[in-house]
Amino acid sequence: QVQLVESGGGLVQPGGSLRLSCAASGSYFSINAMGWYRQAPGKQRELVAAITSGGNPNYVDSVKGRFTISRDNAKNTVSLQMNSLKPEDTAVYYCNAKASLRGSLLLEYVYWGQGTQVTVSS
Repeated sequence: QVQLVESGGGLVQPGGSLRLSCAASGSYFSINAMGWYRQAPGKQRELVAAITSGGNPNYVDSVKGRFTISRDNAKNTVSLQMNSLKPEDTAVYYCNAKASLRGSLLLEYVYWGQGTQVTVSS
């Protein structure tokens, strides 16, 4: 299985920046796509950014130009640099990964981190 641990959340003023990081560990064979989701109170969880194993990123429209996702395959980490933060960015952010396990290489499983709170407020 895969364990995902997020870090970097906190309180920041509007216009500020935060950098979220997620480290993967476990007995997986390979990690394929990785990404960040967020969920605000009363709202559904949404995909914020994702990145393939080859480094191809994509973003939800609301964060384009402000957020940057990156990954280090050697270190099994994915990061989300968040700039020009807005109050509407306030949410719990979850790291997500799709992995193939050694016991079943043809199957892909989805894993989630525990979440880290991001609060944007003055």
